[in-house]
Amino acid sequence: MAVTWDPSRYGQFSSERIRPFEDLMARVRAEDPGLVVDLGCGHGPTTLSLAQRWPDARVVGVDSSPEMLAAARELDTDGRVEWVEADLSDWDITELGAAPDVIVTNAALQWVPRHLPLIEGWLEALAPGGWFGMQVPGNFDAPTHALMRETAVAHARSGELEAASTRYGAGEPATYLQIISAHGLAVEAWETTYTHVLDPEGTSDNPVLDWVSGTGLKPMLDVLEEGAEREEFIATYAAKVQKAYPRTPAGVLLPFRRVFAVGRKP
Repeated sequence: MAVTWDPSRYGQFSSERIRPFEDLMARVRAEDPGLVVDLGCGHGPTTLSLAQRWPDARVVGVDSSPEMLAAARELDTDGRVEWVEADLSDWDITELGAAPDVIVTNAALQWVPRHLPLIEGWLEALAPGGWFGMQVPGNFDAPTHALMRETAVAHARSGELEAASTRYGAGEPATYLQIISAHGLAVEAWETTYTHVLDPEGTSDNPVLDWVSGTGLKPMLDVLEEGAEREEFIATYAAKVQKAYPRTPAGVLLPFRRVFAVGRKP
């Protein structure tokens, strides 16, 4: 079952979500690339920032979600980016007709099963002197996700929900470093745990639920029928999340680990 995405819900925490992308791109030091590719471009703001950074480059954004791409095209009022609807698991990068000078993928590969061989193909396609940068969440053992699995196990449709919860994932920094370096790139890999301060104004009863409803919870919600079945699951999970992430005087604190790797081809 394909996951459906809501660009407006995903964009609710835009400043928190864009910060890892900015940290990633600070290590990608391409000066004058001819072709820049954003794999898993989502609803467009980060891809458009690449077009602004390299105004003379051909910029391509690839994503499997028609809803996200529709939002991206709406943002791209100058038609600056080529938006491509494709599933990364079977998309052929050689369709671009040129070797990319920069390939970036930000918070996308966790949704692509068996993505490690795909990375190898993209590295092979990279132009000499080209840059590869990636970032994925590394928080699948955090309470947000552990409590999803716990709620799923107790549900009448536990088999389907558990399958949805374990279908996706990401590797460790060392895993990506070894793959990238094996293809001859000079590579650095690291991890960062951000402590996001959610809803300091106190306008939401459960801001962590708001956060995951636009991302990690989506595969499970898509399994359930709209209405009572879905609402019951959300209510059970929401109570657990609210207890795990209590409000503090600063707001609700969400530690979020992310994994990064950047490499340059000789």
